[in-house]
Amino acid sequence: MSWKIMGGHVLRAGALGAGEVALADGRITGELPAARRFDAKGLLVMPGIVDIHGDAHERALQPRPNVDFPAGFALRDAAAQCLAAGITTAYLGVTLSWEPGLRSLPAFLSTLEALKTPPPGPELRVHLRFEADNFGAEADAVAAIAAGRVHLLGFNDHTPSIVKKLKNPKELGKYAGRAGVSEAELMALADAAFSRRAEVPAMRERMAEAAKRAGIPMLSHDDATLGDRALFRGLGASICEFPMAEPVAEDARAAGEAVVMGAPNVVRGGSHLGWASAAPLAERGLVTVLASDYHWPALLAAPFRMAARGVLDLAAAWALVSSNPADALGLTDRGRIAEGLRGDIAVVTPEGALAACFVQGELAWIGPEFASRLH
Repeated sequence: MSWKIMGGHVLRAGALGAGEVALADGRITGELPAARRFDAKGLLVMPGIVDIHGDAHERALQPRPNVDFPAGFALRDAAAQCLAAGITTAYLGVTLSWEPGLRSLPAFLSTLEALKTPPPGPELRVHLRFEADNFGAEADAVAAIAAGRVHLLGFNDHTPSIVKKLKNPKELGKYAGRAGVSEAELMALADAAFSRRAEVPAMRERMAEAAKRAGIPMLSHDDATLGDRALFRGLGASICEFPMAEPVAEDARAAGEAVVMGAPNVVRGGSHLGWASAAPLAERGLVTVLASDYHWPALLAAPFRMAARGVLDLAAAWALVSSNPADALGLTDRGRIAEGLRGDIAVVTPEGALAACFVQGELAWIGPEFASRLH
């Protein structure tokens, strides 16, 4: 089906201006003599959002401790939520840890299996967040990377902080509930994983080599020091996600690397963990990509919050959720509105509410109040 999105202000080449967008055969195309029309008068026509890291699908898989749903069922819910937030490409942050339950190897494999027949809506890709101490899952992770089932490799290292938190009875109960095991069992598993810390560097190198062979990008997560960034840069991780110190972000940007922080940080006005505030760092060019992290709707709201601060205009702020993540991920076919690219479009109100979403040239979501604009 062909579409013309007419009468709105279109974000093209870094600027908003009056115009129309034509979609045919899944792509943005030139003028169409005949097509269905969407009246975008008074609305903004933006590139579809590219989410480099969103793990809110975990709440669809496990809405409460010990309450689990099949991956296929959960991913249909996740896809619908992404569409309602204007996300047309979603890298699901799938954590592969030594923990049982939600972040276990069986959960990872079931997610990959479900994605063989993905739900309708956004393109769902896998951002494998591989936990440093998870030696038992290395072979399966490497096999998934080699098979093209993983599209981004993230180096996680949460075990030291988890081991520390487990000394707190409240935290121990939370982690045990997520894993679906007793507190004693979780403590034993954590101690066993942590006992092999000396082997972590060699496994990281093996994982990095697997990613290079497959030609997928890599990112580091929670770099605390310049040494951390240098280590992962040496492994080939050209994306710095959630740096824990401003000098780390400065170092990454000086090297021409993408720096990712969370859109919820922008919307809430700061990090829920007390780390750096993303908005001022983005205004200084130290943060180049925003991710949904744990809350998909924040990714749609964040550019408008950024623009309201008065430093970046909306076009520049929208690049943080569209062209910049696409560039960081090597996705040359999306993230912008230009002839020949994928027909991924988010139509939004000037206030930042989603009116409609097109994925690969097809209308995938529309707000009920905007249905009368279809012709």
